[in-house]
Amino acid sequence: MATWVLSECGFKPLPPLFPRPRTGAISCHKASKVRFLNTNKGVADLRFQPRGFTCCSFRDKKWELRVSAPLKVGTAEGEEEEGERINRANGVAQELPEFDPGAPPPFTLADIRAAIPKHCWVKNPWKSMSYVVRDVIVVFGLAAVAAYVNSWLVWPLYWAAQGTMFWALFVLGHDCGHGSFSNNPKLNSVVGHLLHSSILVPYHGWRISHRTHHQNHGHVENDESWHPLTEKIFRALDKTTLLLRFTPPFPMLAYPIYLWSRSPGKTGSHFDPNSDLFVPNERKDIITSTTCWAAMAALLVCLGFVMGPVQLLKLYGIPYLIFVMWLDLVTYLHHHGHEDKLPWYRGQEWSYLRGGLTTLDRDYGWINNIHHDIGTHVIHHLFPQIPHYHLIEATEAAKPVLGKYYREPKKSSPLPFYLIGDLLRSLRKDHFVSDNGDIVYYQTDPKLSGSSSK
Repeated sequence: MATWVLSECGFKPLPPLFPRPRTGAISCHKASKVRFLNTNKGVADLRFQPRGFTCCSFRDKKWELRVSAPLKVGTAEGEEEEGERINRANGVAQELPEFDPGAPPPFTLADIRAAIPKHCWVKNPWKSMSYVVRDVIVVFGLAAVAAYVNSWLVWPLYWAAQGTMFWALFVLGHDCGHGSFSNNPKLNSVVGHLLHSSILVPYHGWRISHRTHHQNHGHVENDESWHPLTEKIFRALDKTTLLLRFTPPFPMLAYPIYLWSRSPGKTGSHFDPNSDLFVPNERKDIITSTTCWAAMAALLVCLGFVMGPVQLLKLYGIPYLIFVMWLDLVTYLHHHGHEDKLPWYRGQEWSYLRGGLTTLDRDYGWINNIHHDIGTHVIHHLFPQIPHYHLIEATEAAKPVLGKYYREPKKSSPLPFYLIGDLLRSLRKDHFVSDNGDIVYYQTDPKLSGSSSK
């Protein structure tokens, strides 16, 4: 009868029980040792409402089954671990399928967006401006101290610190370009021009090409920044270009060249209003930015006459080179250098979501706060309108949705020297992708890597 009741309630019928022969009276209080699947309850634990009859009689049966929800719902990972535990206990060896980073994700962009708290989308122009004021004060303070002390014991420290601060100014101007600085386009444009022109970056020219990068991230041909070379283009490169592209430290000095002539396989300039990078209605913006860039260049020439070229080199020139190295290092390693191969896409396989999921977060130790948490790159790439001061919280909220598609960054020491190893390994291995196929991975040229096999 109990088996029939459980079957009607949706439970599997119990196997027939054959109790051992007993002597003496039958006890109504002996708990059965039979256990239900995936519960910790036995037959004796099922409770029924009393009907007022005596022990061991038909009326002692309690027919009202109480079913309760579990106190805690297991996660998908917990279920996998439980399945592995059960299989090990049963002596069954089960090998879970290997994660494929090129497979379409089981979630949508809307799922990620819904997981991010609403306040993370709010832009506070006063807070954004406070970071600008902070960084500008530090830049001028460092320059004043270095010029006053004027010691060769101080200059190397100044170059490293000031080059990092130039990079921090760039990140704030980068936020202006994305519109995450404020909801006021004029404020974004003015602040962006002041910040980027001061470090010789054409604001609108870079803003537009960077927008192209975000809109096509992870696409072999259409991506704009540090996109992979196809094998055909790679094989056609001359020795000088190969040297500059894959031999340190030259790749970390590529940014000024990129501004003037873009990457191998692409044409155009960030300073030319008629470049392929821009559409006709953007030409006025390019002229404005190029004019601001030229004004800054002229100011530097004048300062060279006033303080002398050597002093200008020490105060501005070398920090500028450090800034360029920071920019190239960060932008490269946010799309390269992971210990696992990451896919690049073409054709029908590419989508905005899948392309964005190939980007990488990086930990920069003490530098995280200085350069405004630009290391939280995955969420930034998917939702560039989120202000930098909300990126960490937004990333933490999105991790449960992203699952294995989010690659946790290595923990950095106070200074992120470990990134140099990631950079060198990538430059030795990540050379080109196949000319064919909609999902491709980097391949290695054995001649360039110094190895005898791919």
